[in-house]
Amino acid sequence: MSYKIAVAGATGNVGRELLLLLEERNFPVSEIIPLASARSAGKKIEYKDTQLVCQDLATFDFSEVDIVLSSPGGAISKEYSPIAAKAGAIVIDNTSVWRMDDDVPLVVPEVNPQDLKNIKKGIVANPNCSTIQMLVALKPLHDVAKIKRVVVSTYQATSGGGKDAMDELFNQTAGIYKNDAVNPKVFTKQIAFNCIPHIDVFMDDGYTKEEWKMRVETKKILDANIEVSATAVRVPVFTGHAEAITVEFEDKMNEDIARKAFKNAEGLTLVDNRENGGYVTQFESTGNDDVYISRLRNDTSKENSITFWCVSDNVRKGAALNTIQIAEKMIEMDII
Repeated sequence: MSYKIAVAGATGNVGRELLLLLEERNFPVSEIIPLASARSAGKKIEYKDTQLVCQDLATFDFSEVDIVLSSPGGAISKEYSPIAAKAGAIVIDNTSVWRMDDDVPLVVPEVNPQDLKNIKKGIVANPNCSTIQMLVALKPLHDVAKIKRVVVSTYQATSGGGKDAMDELFNQTAGIYKNDAVNPKVFTKQIAFNCIPHIDVFMDDGYTKEEWKMRVETKKILDANIEVSATAVRVPVFTGHAEAITVEFEDKMNEDIARKAFKNAEGLTLVDNRENGGYVTQFESTGNDDVYISRLRNDTSKENSITFWCVSDNVRKGAALNTIQIAEKMIEMDII
């Protein structure tokens, strides 16, 4: 069986990656319809050996498609995802709008595919990119020793802020070499040759919303009893998020147990050689599907606690790939 698929937000970074992955993974497609704003309607996008013409999201008849892969921005998704679902399509949404809705499954296929059986609104939510890679790493550990607490610091690429954020990094870097003045527009401070401990808006408790997302999404996806303290940092990298993660367990855990769990885990690759270059960086994760674990070691300050380095391509696994894997899993489970 093949499916008619609409890609909402097709001209954006994630939309283009969705089209690329549909081709790479030989997803059973009968037709693909790229959707964008009225401003981009008529624009041509390459798919395989053809050029697809973008249609206007605002006027599109969603009864024509089986699946909507949606990444158009939160406000737009809030308006059009329910319209698409009401028309009979399954919507897999990449924005933050639906993630904490009790009637919308929030899914990482390697972690909680069983939640796909509880679709009530016709919408499935894709988690935050930093949450996705962390939970791919935490799931095999939680299966062998119950996780109590996670402390994570992220080192997030500018692509997480979209094209304008990536352009700001590029332009600032080039400008500094020409002695141009730095005038941040997307970020609150200079991003070139700098790190900014601020992603999304500040909340009353001092955490940012990005940090809050990692906590509440972990509870919804993996286990409501896990406590998470996150510090989210934007770094001068174009693609690839990194995380330094320390995990405390209720049960016995050490680096040997963790190493064995990681080696058998789906969607995860362990590269941990205690030598120069024996680890994976953000740059090396770019364009790859897996989440990579390096620098695995016992936390010498706490019993039954380990710490490790985790990297992944945030545009790929953190957004587009996870979305398509959700669709593949729904087909496998006879949900669509």
